[in-house]
Amino acid sequence: MKVTDIQTFVVDAGWRPWIFTKVTTDEGITGYGECSDGRSPTGVVGTIEDLKAHVVGKDPRAFEMRFWDMIRGSRQSPSGIAAKAIAGIELALVDIKAKALGISVIELFGGPTREEVRLYWSHCGTSRVAHSEHLESEPVRSMDDVAALGREVVSKGFTALKTNILLPAEGRNYFGGFGGPPGSTDGNVSRRLLSHIETLIGTFRDAVGLDIDINLDLNFNFKPEACIRIAQLLEPFDLLWLEIDMYEHEAIRQIKDSTSTKICTGENLFYMREYLPYFECRAADVFMIDVPWNGFSQSKKIGDLAEVYQLNVAPHNYYSHLSTNISASLCATLPNIRIQEIDIDDVPWKDDLVTVQPEITNGNLKVPTGPGFGTDLNEEVALAHPWEGKSNW
Repeated sequence: MKVTDIQTFVVDAGWRPWIFTKVTTDEGITGYGECSDGRSPTGVVGTIEDLKAHVVGKDPRAFEMRFWDMIRGSRQSPSGIAAKAIAGIELALVDIKAKALGISVIELFGGPTREEVRLYWSHCGTSRVAHSEHLESEPVRSMDDVAALGREVVSKGFTALKTNILLPAEGRNYFGGFGGPPGSTDGNVSRRLLSHIETLIGTFRDAVGLDIDINLDLNFNFKPEACIRIAQLLEPFDLLWLEIDMYEHEAIRQIKDSTSTKICTGENLFYMREYLPYFECRAADVFMIDVPWNGFSQSKKIGDLAEVYQLNVAPHNYYSHLSTNISASLCATLPNIRIQEIDIDDVPWKDDLVTVQPEITNGNLKVPTGPGFGTDLNEEVALAHPWEGKSNW
């Protein structure tokens, strides 16, 4: 079997793009992957084009060797966009091998270790605050709306949610670490914002009760000093975790040591090499793995390494339902899963983008059992919703 071509689909997901890969073979088996990057789609797609020479004409079933072929071809551009492009191709190759054998990716990697995985409703309120025009739901514009959303989470059977720093009255969310006015890169937190965060999480807690887990994602918004103040402030709410992005493992460990609030990090890390110093110093309680950015084989290795350090992992899944199945497949090949992310509020064509939709009951996802990742990209729907380069974060 030989790879004959690699194609990409960049699909409109409202305020960001989803990026899919399609790998075709001379035996008629097609594999699909996802490597969505909301901020650099042109870079990812361009790198995939550059990597074609290392894959086309070669056997897709030897996906480990193809991974190293692509690593050698991008050796001077480690991690980042290059890693995402490699992952998109590798995922499609893994999909092909499992399909060729007539089994699921889960079976290919020795699973299942579980029949279902617990989900949390991610970006709960985040999208309704800032992007309601793309959704089939009413905007969140007040703390009363936040409370109503919390009750909706419970009514739909979910047992956990994750939110960001919502600013409902302003119709936006606090994302100073990604872009903002001068001074936002200083990573400080004001007393007013601290008070607002306390009110926000308190509103969610009152609405969902004590049995529903709450996560708060701080993203790249704050330096350790501010994160410590926020973590200590939120201790009475017993969060499942406070999520922090930071490229310095000792800084994360400093935050963890300062508080009883559980800390999660890792969604922006690549390969075992980058995770290792975080694991060695036990920088966090839970580590996220972005499978569409690391690829399946490398994500499995990261998860296995985390198990050596007695750490749980949780897939980062801010993407389409192809990624949902890919992430659930990882969960079903590892013994150390905390929970999986899923976005419930999304563009109306999200379900139609895949041939088999995820099966969710009472906040739990049944792991895929069909060949490959258990679903394929619906190319007709993908082509009907092309991304036109209008990121709105």
